[in-house]
Amino acid sequence: MQYLMLIYSRESDDPKPGTPEGDKLYGDYMKFTEDVTQRKLMLGSNALQPVSTATTVRVRQGKTQTTDGPFAETKEQLGGYYLLDCKDLDEAIAWAARIPSARYGSVEIRPVMLFE
Repeated sequence: MQYLMLIYSRESDDPKPGTPEGDKLYGDYMKFTEDVTQRKLMLGSNALQPVSTATTVRVRQGKTQTTDGPFAETKEQLGGYYLLDCKDLDEAIAWAARIPSARYGSVEIRPVMLFE
């Protein structure tokens, strides 16, 4: 069985890159990644762009609505995800609007952060 570990934290509380605290956090993540890779547990991982890059899609009465940011209702919980390779945000929004749960819940679109 596969598990997606969605990591939540307050971005304002995260240690800043380039600081001793940020460097320690990065090192801890590298160690964790090495451990799960050596144990053949890791199937994939990515960091997400900041929440300021998120777009939420809702379909109400057949009409697609978008909101900047991760504005899910508090009664909603994350239940799964699709990882799609779209050419731009407009294409991603169009696909998100076709996800069945968008008709009664919401679909948050988050660009994946790529490290060089």
